[in-house]
Amino acid sequence: MAFKNESDAKAYWKENLGLMLKLLVVWFIVSYGFGILLVDVLNEITFFGFKLGFWFAQQGSIITFIVLIFIYVRSMAKLDNKYEVHED
Repeated sequence: MAFKNESDAKAYWKENLGLMLKLLVVWFIVSYGFGILLVDVLNEITFFGFKLGFWFAQQGSIITFIVLIFIYVRSMAKLDNKYEVHED
């Protein structure tokens, strides 16, 4: 990976870390917040016949994690193209 200059490299990594932080916050909220902290409140709602808190703890956090992986891949591809460090 070769950047044009040092400022591009710093900007690239700043955007990369910002993206990762945002995705990790979403994952934390879904897995810890919905699956553990708010489970009693969410269990009063049913989702496909299951209590919503249980669903988030068992399936929702996993599905969210997989979706976040695809979002990260797509976003990093755009970022790589923006800074012209993509693979041909």
